[in-house]
Amino acid sequence: MLKGVHQKLEPQQSPAFFVRGPSPFSRMVFFCALSVSIMAADARFNYLSQVRQGFIAALHPLEVLANAPSEWTRDTKKYFSEHNRLVQENYALKEQAFEQQIKLQRFNTIEAENTHLRTLLNGNIPIQPKAILGEISHMGRDPFTHTVVVNRGSQHNIKAGQAVVDSKGVIGQVTRVYPFTSEVTLITDKELSIPIQIERNQLRAIAFGEGNNTLDIPYLPTNVDIKVGDKLVTSGIDGVYPSGLAVAIVTKIQQNPESPFAKIVSTPVADVSNHLQLLLLALPDYKEDELSKVAPIETTATKKELSNKNTALIKNKAKANAPH
Repeated sequence: MLKGVHQKLEPQQSPAFFVRGPSPFSRMVFFCALSVSIMAADARFNYLSQVRQGFIAALHPLEVLANAPSEWTRDTKKYFSEHNRLVQENYALKEQAFEQQIKLQRFNTIEAENTHLRTLLNGNIPIQPKAILGEISHMGRDPFTHTVVVNRGSQHNIKAGQAVVDSKGVIGQVTRVYPFTSEVTLITDKELSIPIQIERNQLRAIAFGEGNNTLDIPYLPTNVDIKVGDKLVTSGIDGVYPSGLAVAIVTKIQQNPESPFAKIVSTPVADVSNHLQLLLLALPDYKEDELSKVAPIETTATKKELSNKNTALIKNKAKANAPH
């Protein structure tokens, strides 16, 4: 009897209120490792591109709603602050349009004559690329890249590789396309290059972005015919950018006695911080027989390849000029 009483009076352990699992540090290490593994797999196999595009398409209405208050505020300020400026600008543009109409009468005659001469000489008539008007939605969120996002995507027949320009010159190139938006990489980005030529003497080269709102023209000899103030325009040899579009202005030329190459720095003429509207130029349509005749695009050349070619040319010239 007493044995049973003692058994009943034995203290019983109360159940835990919370079930304790892994420690917070262990959870953090596990999820960090999982995140790194997923990012590495995505960078290697690119299997999340369709999922990413689906998420961006699904979040597009939320993005529009989130940007609506700022757009309303911006439009209200623009209406009250720019009314007088627009009236004056309208008057100036009417006067300029009147002058341009007089010049256009002569230009149409010259263009018709030029087309007729090309036909007589069996030359190709220059193709005017089609363009789609877009507007910058926001700047890129990656601080290490120079990108902007425009409100035109695959639903508007936008394709990766299209050139993007504004009223002043070349802005960049479409690098990623989503259903309703596209990502445009600016010409100042380190990953982008553009074939150019000097407008004054038609010297061709390739300009690379430096990542700090400037362009660099590498691997040109120190005695090259380039001056500060020269205008750089697209050469058109890559088949992406039409020839003759303004790109940049040469602002600095540095020469190092220890290097056979000159340091040529230029500033882009287009500025995305001052304009919201831009044009996305359509890619040229090549036929199958024409694709076999097209030379490899010069923009695919890397800086290292250009350096090896220029170094070899300099060595050959030095051997030819050496006394025998």
